[in-house]
Amino acid sequence: MTSPRHLSPALALGVAAGGIGLFSVMDAFMKSLVLAIGVYNALLWRTLLQSAIGGVAWRAGGGRRIGARALRLHLARGTLTTAMALLFFWGLARVPMAQAIALTYIAPLLALLLGAWLLGERVGARLVGASVAALAGVAVILAGQTRMTLGPEALAGAVAILASAILYAANLIVARLQSQAASPREIAFVQSAVTATLLLCAAPWLAMLPPPGAWGKIAVAALLATGSLFLLGWAYAHAEAGFLATTEYTSFVYAAVLGWLCFGERVAPTTLAGAGVIVAACLYAARRPAVPQGALEGAA
Repeated sequence: MTSPRHLSPALALGVAAGGIGLFSVMDAFMKSLVLAIGVYNALLWRTLLQSAIGGVAWRAGGGRRIGARALRLHLARGTLTTAMALLFFWGLARVPMAQAIALTYIAPLLALLLGAWLLGERVGARLVGASVAALAGVAVILAGQTRMTLGPEALAGAVAILASAILYAANLIVARLQSQAASPREIAFVQSAVTATLLLCAAPWLAMLPPPGAWGKIAVAALLATGSLFLLGWAYAHAEAGFLATTEYTSFVYAAVLGWLCFGERVAPTTLAGAGVIVAACLYAARRPAVPQGALEGAA
């Protein structure tokens, strides 16, 4: 699909920021659900409901036949999302929200490295230096976590979040390709359906009905996730991934406030310092020529 070129980049940036905001609030609901019913069931029931909501929206928007290229990208991103989400929400239940989000900020930098690998872009001294600085930022956060004595599970949670960030970097590359091949409604529906299908494979052994009090949170989380996917899908169809990646950093503010309000979490100075180093490294690395559209399309 082609995107209109007359739209203001600022509009796409604002829409992407709104999508990140919805996703951040969803994270708070999901953390509460994971603590109550476990990561598998929280993600399974949210994704099933999210698929139903996305399916209705997709059909209401015309529900056109899914092309072969788009289907390959949906399957790839859905598979990445399933593993990424399980790791992230498992880790989120074990570390403060602000710290978890700060650790994910290595993803945009990793996406640049993956772009160099997959799209044949040159890896210069700027990117190498930024990578070293970002790793230093991660080390600062983990060192602060050790001093806070959050327990051995917190370190395992941090490692899971870092692994999720690696998958998220690949997800960002696929998201840009996907946005050129499918509409936002199709992306929101099919990606959720792929994730739900993969999760259902383990249902005979792991699935259980949530308690009545959890269904409201599941419904809100599903609505927020669907809305976020729709907004981000639209934004990535109208602006470059590197330009929109800066909106990811607004999630730290959301995470700090929601973690404090909902879970009584405080933000450690080392988390602020480490997050600042990682964000600065990513912004420094992102100051490079835009990726040619032909390279993106060829990578699909």
